[in-house]
Amino acid sequence: MRKEERQRYSRQITIEEIKAAGQEKLLTSSVLIVGCGALGSLAAMELAGAGIGRIGIADFDTVDISNLQRQFFFSSCDAGKRKAQILGERMKLLNPGCKVEIIEELISEKNAMQIFPSFDFIVDATDNAASKNLVEKIGEKCGKPCCIGGVVGFRGQLMTIFPGDIKFSDIFHSENVSSSYLPCEIEGVAGPAAAVCASILACEAMKSLLGIRDLLRNRLLIFDLLHNKFEVLTIG
Repeated sequence: MRKEERQRYSRQITIEEIKAAGQEKLLTSSVLIVGCGALGSLAAMELAGAGIGRIGIADFDTVDISNLQRQFFFSSCDAGKRKAQILGERMKLLNPGCKVEIIEELISEKNAMQIFPSFDFIVDATDNAASKNLVEKIGEKCGKPCCIGGVVGFRGQLMTIFPGDIKFSDIFHSENVSSSYLPCEIEGVAGPAAAVCASILACEAMKSLLGIRDLLRNRLLIFDLLHNKFEVLTIG
């Protein structure tokens, strides 16, 4: 690492589970974030700050003033602008050393097969079951691990999936998907709940890249900030 990098990441390097070798690994790793809303935008900023060498951000949406209650890296003057473009600029301001790849298109089965293979880890930050099913399906085909999260109100749930693991779609079938994964304009989302979920998504990505085994694999983390409850359920 260069002197500037050692200084920038000094608080991470002192963590026993990271140290200099782990930071070097993060600097040469890559993460794709699908969705740049409340979950994706914060996870992207946290991973950029952590020193992930290359981060892809995929979103085709524009900023709406209703987003600002929970999407803290956009401002009122950004209304109508492309989310991925604005977020990419914020990430570069935070960490000029991070390579940001902006993908302004809806992730489909066709383009995902072209995009996913070049990334080490996939973060699903979408707000609907169909997209989450697609992410884990293509992740399985490409041999890529992913983390899936969703929030509604003060509640959220997350799981990390490696090829061969129990899937999101195994737990939440299309006919009875939990309301935690309905679009936020239908259910509503508290900003702090989205922030907690986003931080855990980013942490799962970092742990996977660092080779830390204690991930949410075959486990579902459920939290309820309204009643201060956290629970991890073993699946299967």
